[in-house]
Amino acid sequence: MKVLGVIGGLGPMATVYFLQLLTQMSQAGIDQEHMEILIHSKPQIPDRTRYILGQSEESPLPGMIQVGRQLAEQGAEILAIPCITAHYFHRQLEEGIGIPVINAIVETADYLKQQGISKAGIMATNGTIESGLFQQTLSECQIEAIIPSNASQDKVMSLIYDNVKAGKAIEMDSFYRVSEELFDRGAQVILLACTELSLIKRDFPLSDSYLDVMEVLARKAVMTCGKLKPEYELLSGKQ
Repeated sequence: MKVLGVIGGLGPMATVYFLQLLTQMSQAGIDQEHMEILIHSKPQIPDRTRYILGQSEESPLPGMIQVGRQLAEQGAEILAIPCITAHYFHRQLEEGIGIPVINAIVETADYLKQQGISKAGIMATNGTIESGLFQQTLSECQIEAIIPSNASQDKVMSLIYDNVKAGKAIEMDSFYRVSEELFDRGAQVILLACTELSLIKRDFPLSDSYLDVMEVLARKAVMTCGKLKPEYELLSGKQ
C-alpha cells in the first residue's frame, strides 16, 4: 500500500474529519490492515481565498510546498489536501513538491459524469467560485455548473467563516435557502465544495442530493493507498 501524506490545518476541524473519513472508508479487520497516513496540520498557512481574490499578498503556496516536501521526505508517496480552495495551486504544488497530489475537483467531475449528472450546484468559498476551477472542470465533462447568486454566496461564506471556522452553531436556515435557490435553478446535485461544509453533512441529516467533495477525496485516497469498503463505491449525490 502507498503511504498517504496529508497537508492539513486548512482548516483544522476539516482535517480531523478527513482522517475519520479515511478510517471509516477503509476495509480493515485489524489495526495493521489500515493504510499508513502522515499528517502535518499547519493552520498558520495564509488564507487561500484572500490571496486568490487579491485581498492579501501572503501566498499560501510556499507554506503548502514546505509541508508537502516534509511529508515526502518522511515517506509519503502521494498527497491529499482537505481544502478545496487550495486546489487552485494544484499544478504548482505537484511541481514544487515532486510527488502526485490527488485532485479532488477532477475526481468529483469524473464521479458526477459516471452518475449521469448534467447540472450541479456549487457551494464553495469565493476563492473557489471566482477561480472557476469547478466550472471549467465540470464543463469539460459536459456538466453545467450552477453557482449561487451574490446574496446566496454571501450566506455560503458566512456559513464557512462565521460558523464552522469560528466554531459556532450552523445557521441551517441559510444553508437550506441557498440549497433551494440552486435546486430551483435546475441543480440535480449540490456539491459541498468546501471542506468546512463537509462538517454540515457530518452533523446534519442531508438528502442524497448533496455530494461532499471531501468524501470524494477520501474515497480516492483510500482506493489509491488502501482498500475501499464496498458501501463507499457509491456516495451520496445520486440523481
